[in-house]
Amino acid sequence: MNDERGFSAGSVILAFVLGGIVGAGIALLTAPQSGRETREKIKEFADETRKKANEYAGQVKDKVSSAVESGKHFVEEKKSLISTAIDAGKEAYSKEKEKLSKG
Repeated sequence: MNDERGFSAGSVILAFVLGGIVGAGIALLTAPQSGRETREKIKEFADETRKKANEYAGQVKDKVSSAVESGKHFVEEKKSLISTAIDAGKEAYSKEKEKLSKG
């Protein structure tokens, strides 16, 4: 699903997530609070980011697996068609060869 600029939906989502991470990190570092509070917020933020990254990675893995399975099915289908065409070609060649040898 590419738009006219060539960006896929996955790229846009990844850019959005990374932008959010950078923005939240800057907000944590510039907020007026104690060191302990900042460390706790950074830890919470890191844990949340790790969870989101794992979810995103899982979604990407599912999509890739689906695409691979679809590709395998496509290849098997085309391999069968090519094999059938080759067999038909061999049969036609044999029949033509027989005609020429008799004539």
